Amino acid sequence: MARAVLGVIGGSGVYDLPGMEDVREEPIASPWGEPSAVPRIGRIGTTPIVFLPRHGRGHRLSPSDIDYRANIDVMKRAGVTDIVSLSACGSFKDELPPGCFVLVDQFVDRTHRRESSFFGAGCVAHVSMAHPVGPALQQRLYDAGVAEGLDVRRGGTYVCMEGPQFSSLAESLGYKAMGYDVIGMTNMPEAKLAREAEITYATVAMVTDYDCWHPGHAAVDVAAVIAVVRANAANAARLVARVARDFPEEHEPCPVGSDTALEVAIMTAPEMRDPALVAKLDAVAGRVLNR
Repeated sequence: MARAVLGVIGGSGVYDLPGMEDVREEPIASPWGEPSAVPRIGRIGTTPIVFLPRHGRGHRLSPSDIDYRANIDVMKRAGVTDIVSLSACGSFKDELPPGCFVLVDQFVDRTHRRESSFFGAGCVAHVSMAHPVGPALQQRLYDAGVAEGLDVRRGGTYVCMEGPQFSSLAESLGYKAMGYDVIGMTNMPEAKLAREAEITYATVAMVTDYDCWHPGHAAVDVAAVIAVVRANAANAARLVARVARDFPEEHEPCPVGSDTALEVAIMTAPEMRDPALVAKLDAVAGRVLNR
């Protein structure tokens, strides 16, 4: 069994993680590009933590400019086995008000400008995304939220738009009619890449607004989002701290196989693989490529 290392990716308003001890910043080079920031590595209790602010410190990166591949690759190189994604989002349902945390279990990808795979010409792989969230990790988040007295909801679908603009009214009404629960700009392709890297992934979708569909609320704007984000950030830190304190010392096998996703995913015959691409995949796919 591998030692459990908890990775935390902070979204809008979450640029640091209070409660970490023995913290050091450790630059980690990635062949895929520059990560959003230098990872902060430490611990909460006895659980090793690797924290990365998705938008960079000071929120300098838009959703479309984040190098998602570099971020996940760096997490893998740091030994991360499980990722908790903290993400601001809009809600499509009255019963999911600003301030609540939704532990989504499905994603719909509406992005179109982003590199969404580590694999490609020279080494082709197809991983399953049927169940993109690790249910055991999601359950730990839910139990921690309940224990901390947070308004946490289990289950739901997150639609990821390209951004950086907020939705048009037509888009918002359309997504609501399709039954989606929340909308954000960052969890795709992040969840796909985590699966390719065999890292168990779960999202805490932190509701900041009702997008623009709700007739009783003004259209979303940055000022309104920031006001809720600040409260959410404090609650997110409490949630992560509680999860970390109760985290197992050894990585738990994922019930939906996220930690073995590459076992039968690589299609390209060994003799036909591109050596340059294989070299870049050393951290992400070394477990299956080097045997």
